[in-house]
Amino acid sequence: MDVIPGAREVAGCRVCGATDWQEVLSLGLVPLANRFLDPASSHGDEPYFPLRVLSCRACRLMSLDHVVDPEILYRDYLYITPESETIRRHMRNVVDLFCERFGPEAGDLVVEMGSNIGGQLRLFAGKGMRVVGVDPARNLADVAEANGIPTVPEFFSVDTAAAVRDSHGAAKLLLGRHVFAHIDDLAGVLDGAERLLVPDGVFAVEVPYVLDMLATTAFDTIYHEHLSYFSVGTLSVLAERHRMRIVDVARSSVHGGSVLVFMARRGSKWRSTAAVERLRGLEHDFGLYGDRVYRRFAEDVMRVCEELPRIVRGIATEGGTVAGYGAPAKGNTILNVCGLGRDVVAFCSDTTPLKQGKLLPGTHVPVCSPQEARLRGPDHYLLLAWNYAEEILRKESGFLAGGGRFILPIPRPVLVDSAEEAVEALQSAVQL
Repeated sequence: MDVIPGAREVAGCRVCGATDWQEVLSLGLVPLANRFLDPASSHGDEPYFPLRVLSCRACRLMSLDHVVDPEILYRDYLYITPESETIRRHMRNVVDLFCERFGPEAGDLVVEMGSNIGGQLRLFAGKGMRVVGVDPARNLADVAEANGIPTVPEFFSVDTAAAVRDSHGAAKLLLGRHVFAHIDDLAGVLDGAERLLVPDGVFAVEVPYVLDMLATTAFDTIYHEHLSYFSVGTLSVLAERHRMRIVDVARSSVHGGSVLVFMARRGSKWRSTAAVERLRGLEHDFGLYGDRVYRRFAEDVMRVCEELPRIVRGIATEGGTVAGYGAPAKGNTILNVCGLGRDVVAFCSDTTPLKQGKLLPGTHVPVCSPQEARLRGPDHYLLLAWNYAEEILRKESGFLAGGGRFILPIPRPVLVDSAEEAVEALQSAVQL
């Protein structure tokens, strides 16, 4: 398969501009993780792009070496913020953290980039704040508007920030939850934040935390939308280059391990908390600023890519049926890189109506509803949504009681029979 137009190769680091890269991992040519397909006799024109990871030796940003045109990735988008209790609880925590730390007043403006269908902003609105979303996915912006969340259907930029400020005034908070890692022009975002925020305003980004990714071998976090993999140290370099400082951080377990980073202008009244230096010290102790930890990560990924197909194909050889549980973007990295197609994975069950009836990119495994999955009755589920393992396995106690089993792919492939076993397996990774 030839690489089609629509991507460009990265030259300098998007954080610091350096060009001394450590080559970390190459996962080959891989389809777009959220490009679900309509059933058809042939998908010969499906686009594939290189999926290769580098680490900047100057600031230790981890980065993909190719950037796919965002117009291809985001204008029509199937990812909707999950309705799981885990995510609902986390989004409430984000609101509480901001309110407790920065004391907003009723009527203050909160702007969210990558606002999806507006679930996070509804919670801020419930606290008396005005809200505006910015999201380039026109289909999702329409849903948000129908839900009462004003949404600008554009990429966030200096121009977008200026337009929002002209229409709604300056913002107390600009929030980007699990969108900042998707953006190539980080300088443009920081400049837009400066344009949009009140003098003591806060810019908050939540990103997959690179320490958790490396420690748990979570290579499924790597796909074409995720251009960058951040540490607090790397984000500190970025903030300083744009006249800002990190003033607080908060870790969470969502999406396999994330960090919420609050930035403010250098001259603002907000002082940095001890948590910022604690995490920077942890990153140093972990070895994040040398080559060795990245070499070890690549070795661990290759081990998973050998062990997981052996387990799945072994079950199929013995007459068992394996289905995927969840059809997240990260699951498509696992299936494509491990070579697990519809010959061994019968289908994937997912609660997102937009995905049901579609085929997974690359592997062309069909996606069905949970109701249809129960009727089809597999005896094993490959837990592609492993970051919700405890919640899912408690929910599927009946399946487990009937003799069903789950295959947990991360951090090491293992068969589990209970939520407790899944939690133990996940905690077996390095604790940081």
